[in-house]
Amino acid sequence: MPRTNSPTEPSAPPAKRRSSWVPERWTGWTPLVVAVVATLAVVVTAPSEERSSTQQVLDGRQLRIMAPAAPGGGWDQTSREMQGALRELVGRTEVYNVEGAGGTIGLSQFVRHTGQPTELMTTGLIMVGAVQRNRAPNSLADTTPLVRLTTDYQVITVAANSPIRDIAGLIAAMRANLSAVSISGGSAGGVEQILTGLMAQSIGGDPSKVTYVAHSGGGEALTTLLSGRSTAGISGASEVRPQITAGTLRALAVSSPNRLPALPDVPTLRESGVDVELQNWRGVVAPPDISPEQEAALEQLLVAMTKTPQWQDALARRGWGDATLAGPEFEQFVDSEQRRVTQVLESIGLR
Repeated sequence: MPRTNSPTEPSAPPAKRRSSWVPERWTGWTPLVVAVVATLAVVVTAPSEERSSTQQVLDGRQLRIMAPAAPGGGWDQTSREMQGALRELVGRTEVYNVEGAGGTIGLSQFVRHTGQPTELMTTGLIMVGAVQRNRAPNSLADTTPLVRLTTDYQVITVAANSPIRDIAGLIAAMRANLSAVSISGGSAGGVEQILTGLMAQSIGGDPSKVTYVAHSGGGEALTTLLSGRSTAGISGASEVRPQITAGTLRALAVSSPNRLPALPDVPTLRESGVDVELQNWRGVVAPPDISPEQEAALEQLLVAMTKTPQWQDALARRGWGDATLAGPEFEQFVDSEQRRVTQVLESIGLR
């Protein structure tokens, strides 16, 4: 059953084989160009005009945002930050959770809202992978892509009391007995499992022999790691930074090309001898078969939202990268992601 929340709730030596999987590299755009393209693709009006235009589309109904995962993870965080940033533009919105199977359970429910512009869903790379991994009956091709919002890198962590002190220790354990090293993360086929497979592949292991412990949300994955039921964990930087800062978790490495400003003391996988980098992204879709006018109005609303002080504050607090991309460019990006995720999953034996 969907969980409904109050509308006002706050929200070793390096291997020779090279694995690199970064959306920006595929598209060839830097974040600055992405922002410029998004600005040109969608005309943003003044807040009062934006509210008027969107209310015509909503026809007096409340905007609802599905987070297709358990509370505490990246989609939930994104949805609730959207809720706050949209308040000045459309008033109160409702955020609710439908968890399971990497977002594909929520997706199967969401596509039933055909033609309803009041319904939005947070999505991203994890769902693209889960659709492929689970051979789900629906994909993002059955939705109306609106806007890509953020990028986020992954952090490999262990519990503070773990005997593994650094990424070299984890890699040594994986080399010694790959299947004995359990790694917890999000749903099967998601970015965390893909990163696990790429790490194993990079050190010469068989990705299909990795013991990956899947969860429907970041909160559950964290519980598994802290309880000692997994050797290590992989999560978005924004999800585990509070635990790292508090000393509950020890960060071993990040999946970014360079060290993250929010975690300056944590080395990248590449500088640690694991030739892998990986970036997650999150965005928003609407149901199928909304009108072109409704699609344009929702895109305008969401791009306007990304320019609000509330959203800019969320980016800074969460450590998310601003990756705003809207209109046909985002639709093309989603199509490209679906093809590329299939190729990557096949290359590491996960499909």
